[in-house]
Amino acid sequence: MTAARTQVLDDHQVRQKIRRMAFQIYESNFDEKSVVIAGIDGQGYALAREIARELGEVSPLKSTLAKVFINKDTPEVGEVTLDMEAAQVKKKVVILVDDVLNSGRTLAYGMKPFLSMEVKKIEVAVLVNRSHPKFPIQPQYTGYELSTTLSEHVTVVLGNKSVVYLH
Repeated sequence: MTAARTQVLDDHQVRQKIRRMAFQIYESNFDEKSVVIAGIDGQGYALAREIARELGEVSPLKSTLAKVFINKDTPEVGEVTLDMEAAQVKKKVVILVDDVLNSGRTLAYGMKPFLSMEVKKIEVAVLVNRSHPKFPIQPQYTGYELSTTLSEHVTVVLGNKSVVYLH
């Protein structure tokens, strides 16, 4: 039996949220020449790619896209890696991106590669914040705040027809 799902955001709404987040990133970092948009592998990276594209449309701010590889099921066990060299991140603002913030665990471990690098600051961007914090992660950029129960699940689909479901 498949659990019933409710559409929370349609394609147009997802695009609006991403555009607004890009404007907010620019407003908070307008004095920078460039930023690193680092997406958690999977939908986080897909969202990072969309934010970087939108940021290029709404501002003169240059962005470098990076992918953070992490085992979301057991991030404390496996190695967390980045697909770029430390020199590319040095003295830059890093925006760590994931699709959904639930407990903050994935994003907390996702910061690991940057902690040994000389970054200017690390900020967090998420499309959906479920607000069930277990880790001290507070996003600076949030597309949508969604109060959920712990048993509910949020699914983000990004692509030609982006959508967010609650089930």
